[in-house]
Amino acid sequence: MSILGLKKKQPKTFKVKVSTMDAEMEFSCEVKWKGKDLFDLVCRTIGLRETWFFGLRYTVKDTYAWLKPDKQVLDQEVPKDSPITFNFLAKFFPEKVEDELVQEITQHLFFLQVKKQILDEEIFCSPEASVLLASYAVQAKYGDYDPNFHKPGFLAQDELLPKRVLMQYQMTSDMWEEKITAWYAEHRSITRDEAEMEYLKIAQDLEMYGVSYFSITQNKRDTELLLGVDAQGLHIYSPNNKLSPNKSFPWSGIRNISYSEKEFTIKPLDKKKEVFKFYSSQLRVNKLILQLCIGNHDLFMRRRKVDSIEVQQMKAQAKEEKARKKVERQILAREKQMREEAERAKEEMERRLFLLQDEARMANEALLRSEETADLLAEKAQIAEEEAKLLAHKAAEAEHDRQRLEVTALKTKEEKRLMEQKMREAESLAVKLVEQSERRLKEADHLKQDLNEAKDAERRAKQKLLEITKPTYPLIAAYSSPPPPTGPESPDMTVDMGGSIRMDFKDSDMKRLSMEIERERLEYMEKSKHLQDQLKELKSEIESLKLEELKMQNGGQSRNSWKSPNQHTL
Repeated sequence: MSILGLKKKQPKTFKVKVSTMDAEMEFSCEVKWKGKDLFDLVCRTIGLRETWFFGLRYTVKDTYAWLKPDKQVLDQEVPKDSPITFNFLAKFFPEKVEDELVQEITQHLFFLQVKKQILDEEIFCSPEASVLLASYAVQAKYGDYDPNFHKPGFLAQDELLPKRVLMQYQMTSDMWEEKITAWYAEHRSITRDEAEMEYLKIAQDLEMYGVSYFSITQNKRDTELLLGVDAQGLHIYSPNNKLSPNKSFPWSGIRNISYSEKEFTIKPLDKKKEVFKFYSSQLRVNKLILQLCIGNHDLFMRRRKVDSIEVQQMKAQAKEEKARKKVERQILAREKQMREEAERAKEEMERRLFLLQDEARMANEALLRSEETADLLAEKAQIAEEEAKLLAHKAAEAEHDRQRLEVTALKTKEEKRLMEQKMREAESLAVKLVEQSERRLKEADHLKQDLNEAKDAERRAKQKLLEITKPTYPLIAAYSSPPPPTGPESPDMTVDMGGSIRMDFKDSDMKRLSMEIERERLEYMEKSKHLQDQLKELKSEIESLKLEELKMQNGGQSRNSWKSPNQHTL
């Protein structure tokens, strides 16, 4: 069999990759499938029923195109890659999102797409509106704000603001996060669906929301303009101003739109108004413009008619679903509240348990301390009792000592009085002895004077006697024996008138008198010395008695014993 004779076997299927705003899907499609078959498969897969807003978009050279539903997929200008890549996006935008978007999936896909267009700056948004929209996006993603969980920096990885807004102000990411968080905290109790709807309600009022822009030129003059197609109608813009249109054609005022190759013609409903023509350089773009005009016009007319049975059923189901979810949210809110209250009660119980445990621990410690204190107090009481006994004994001893000291003090006073009396007597005696001594000294001096006078008289008598008795010895012999003295203290001499002299004198009497004088003088000296010693001893005893009396006065409260000094007797 010749190889050239065999026909090349065509594959029956082809692979498709479809990317939505939050997922990617791959399908195996039959070769004969039309665009509607693939579109319906995607819608069934994601559970979408509001299919008239969406389409499958693909890239063609330097522009994009939408997959036609009534034409086979492979017969269109789709990429020849395998798998063929499509983007499932919103092709038409509602006039009022709150009234037209019924399903949550529809709302969620619109939210993601509009959010991306704002961040990519395909839709212009002021800084204030950008911060508010970012706060709703955060609420939709993270739920209610919890300062204990949402710490500073929790938005660091999220793209929430257009780069143009970030570059417009000299603010750090922390400062932007603080502004967004301030709004975010105000959205408490708003569910994800409600937050996304609030986001879309703000975004639909932006000038560039839902507008598809195309470069065109005006008739006759080759002036470059922008054509904008949206849910309201057609708008003509200057190339550098996409916010404020120079001219608008609402769908309600357009009678017909047609194009011939590169020329577009807009015929107003009012025939008196001038027909507007413009040119587009690419035929593919012209077809795209016409598709968008037809689709937006159909939706515009559809909105002004009674909803179809399908839409009514969808809205009823959505209403029931919202009511059911509201009840569930209320139940969940109550359960959450009850759980939070239970957790708070649990925390309170745990706190009270901890406090009770702490109090019990402190009570146990206090009990142990009390027991230790009781033991110490018992020991101290025992010691105090012993000390009390000892103090009582010492008090008795002190009382005994006090009484003894009182007796001793009385004795001491009496002894002091006697000693003072004896001292006065001794002083009197000393005075008398001094007087007697002075008298005796005077007498001794008189005796010495008399003795000296007697000696002088004796010497003179002897001299005279020698003179008289010098011629004759018998006379001397007759008078050699003197007569006895007439008195005990001095000799007598007698000289008669006839010139004869008689002297009676003995040496023994003189010696005896001298010895008596010396003996009396020595006795007086010993008595004087003895009296002085006694006076000194009396003075020292008086001083010691005074000191002991002071000690007794100061030591009456002390327990020191006192001993009386030795007694001396004069």
